[in-house]
Amino acid sequence: MLKNNTIRILHLDSNHQLLWDQLEKAGFQNENDYNSTKEVIESKIHDYHGIVIRSRFKIDKAFLDKATNLQFIARVGAGLESIDCEYAQLKGVHLIAAPEGNRNAVGEHALGMLLSLMNKLNKADKMVRDGQWVREGNRGYELDRKTVGIIGYGNMGKAFAKKLRGFDVEVLCYDIQENVGDENAKQVSLNELQQKADVLSLHIPWTSETDKMISTKFINSFAKPFWFINTSRGKNVVTSDLVEALQSGKVLGAGLDVLEYEKLSFENLFLDTEKPKALEYLLHAENVLLTPHIAGWTYESHEKLAQTIVDKIIRLYK
Repeated sequence: MLKNNTIRILHLDSNHQLLWDQLEKAGFQNENDYNSTKEVIESKIHDYHGIVIRSRFKIDKAFLDKATNLQFIARVGAGLESIDCEYAQLKGVHLIAAPEGNRNAVGEHALGMLLSLMNKLNKADKMVRDGQWVREGNRGYELDRKTVGIIGYGNMGKAFAKKLRGFDVEVLCYDIQENVGDENAKQVSLNELQQKADVLSLHIPWTSETDKMISTKFINSFAKPFWFINTSRGKNVVTSDLVEALQSGKVLGAGLDVLEYEKLSFENLFLDTEKPKALEYLLHAENVLLTPHIAGWTYESHEKLAQTIVDKIIRLYK
C-alpha cells in the first residue's frame, strides 16, 4: 500500500469541507473535478488512487477498466448501487460507504412522515392557509397500539425502530440476514409481518432482488390496510400499483422521500417527457406526503457523512 503523501484522490462531488481538510491534513493529495463529463474523467482517472463521489454518474466496467491505479471508491452516502461493486472488487478496489453517517436523519424523517400522515398535518395546514377551518375532516389516528413493520433492518431500519421506543407500538422487522432483531424490533418472517402490520417502512437498497418489490401482489398480501413509508429507493416501488392501492384504500397513506422516476444522481426528478399518470396522482393526493430525497439530508448528517468517509479512508492506509 502506498504512503498517504503519494495517494491522489479525485473528488467528483462537493461535500462538507472537513472531508477535504482532514484528508489534506493526513497527507493525501486532494484534487477536484465537479463539472467535467464522465468521458473527460475517464480520460484521466488512471492518474488517481481514490475517488470520492456521491451519485454524479455510474461507475461501470468501462470506467473501472480505465482506472488502472484505483485503490478505493468512497461514496458519501449509504448505498453503492451506482457502482459495479462486483467488478470493482474483482479488480481489488476497496468500496467505502457511510450508512452510519445519515441513519439518524433517516430514522427521524421516516417518523416525521408517519406522524404527519396519520394526523393529516400536511392536509390540515393547507386547508387553514386556504381559509378552511375543518376539524372533523382532519381527525387523525394515533400511532399507539399499532404494529409497525420494517423491511430492511440495517443501519436505517434500526435507527427508525429506535425512534419508535417512545410509543406503545409493536415493532416487527424482516431482513434477508438472520439474527438482526434487537431490543427495538422482533425479527419475523415476511408473511408474519404482512399479517400484522398497520405501518410498513422500507429501508432496503435497490438491487435486482428488491427492484419493483412493492407491487400489487405484494401490497395485497397484507391482511390489513396500512400506511406506507419509503425512504429507501424509488425503484423498489411500482408507483402505478401503489396508486391503485391508495385509491382502493388498501394503502391508507404514503410518505415518499424517493420516487421511481428519479435519475440515478438523485439530483433531478425526471424525465424530460410528459409526467406519468401515477405521478400526477401522487402530486395531488391529500394522503400522500412527498419530499425530494432528503431523509438523510440534514446539516448534522452532512458533517457526519463526511467524517465517516474520512475515518474509513485513513483507516484503509494505516
